Amino acid sequence: MKIAVKFLLVLSIILVSFFLWLNMGTSSPILWNTGKESVQEQEKKDKEKAKDKEQTVHITRQDGTSLKLPLETYLEGVIGSEMPASFEMEALKAQCVAARTFVTKRGFEVDDTTRTQVYHDDKQMRQIWGSSYDKMHARVVKALQETEGEIMTYQGEPISAVFFSGSCGKTANSEEYWDSRTPYLRSVDSHWDKEEDGYEKTAVISEEDFHTMLGFENPVKEVGKPSHYASGYVKSITIDRIVFSGREIREKLNLRSSCFSIKKTSGGYAVTTRGFGHGLGMSQYGAQGMALEKKNYKEILKHYYTGVQIVKE
Repeated sequence: MKIAVKFLLVLSIILVSFFLWLNMGTSSPILWNTGKESVQEQEKKDKEKAKDKEQTVHITRQDGTSLKLPLETYLEGVIGSEMPASFEMEALKAQCVAARTFVTKRGFEVDDTTRTQVYHDDKQMRQIWGSSYDKMHARVVKALQETEGEIMTYQGEPISAVFFSGSCGKTANSEEYWDSRTPYLRSVDSHWDKEEDGYEKTAVISEEDFHTMLGFENPVKEVGKPSHYASGYVKSITIDRIVFSGREIREKLNLRSSCFSIKKTSGGYAVTTRGFGHGLGMSQYGAQGMALEKKNYKEILKHYYTGVQIVKE
C-alpha cells in the first residue's frame, strides 16, 4: 500500500515537471493558462453585455407608447430629425456626438420631442425623405459610424450637450436662459447664423392676443425698451410696469428666439426675432458654416462647448 502511494506521488511529480518543461519550450499556453484566458474573455463579454444593456435607450413617444432601442439605432432616428441630412458631413458628425452625449447624460431616458431630442422611426423617416431616403440615410449612418462611441465630457463627466437651430450672432451663457452657470456653456461667436435663410422673422400679434398671452386682463398700454445681455439676447423688458425676462416673453408669445424687438403697429404688435432656439450650446447652422470653412467636427464641438474633451466610451 505504501509502495503504491509512493509510486503515485512520484508519478505526479514527473507529470508536473513534464508539463512545466513543455510550457518553457513552446509559445503555446498550457491547459491552466487557457482556462485563465477563458475567464478573462468571459469577463470581457460580460462587460460588453452590461454596456449594451446600459446603452439601451428608453423612449416615451407622443402617442403614449414606449420603445427600447440600442443607442446607435436610436441615433439614426435622431440625427436626420434634428439636422438636415444634406448638411456637410463634419456638421452631421458634430451632431452625432452632441446627440449621443445628450442621451448619455440623461441616463438613456428620453422622449421623441424637442423637450429632449426629436426621434422619428424608419417608417417616418421614409415619409420625410421620400425618394431621397437611401441617400440621406446613408449619410446619417456614415456620420454615426465615423464617430461611434464618442461623447463629450467635462472633468470626466458627460455634459448636457444642448443644441439649437441658429443664434442671433452669438450663443448665450447658460445663466442667461437657465438659473445656473454651466462652465462649458459659454457665449461664443456664431456669426455664420446670420447667413441662414429666415435668420430674421417678424410676426404680428393682435392686441387682444398680445395681452392675453402675457397674462393681462386688459389691453397693454406701454411696452418698454428691452435690456440685453452681451450675447444679444433680451435680458428683461417691462410691459405695463411688469418686468419679464427674455425667456418668459419668448415662451409666453411662442417666439422663435429670446433675441427680439417689439413694435406697436396699427394691426397689433410686430415682434421681430433673430435666430431660432434657446441659444445654448451648439448652433446647427453655425456648425454647418464652420464645416463649409473646412473645420472638422471636433473643432466645431470644441468651439461651441467650452473646455470639453471628446472621448470614446
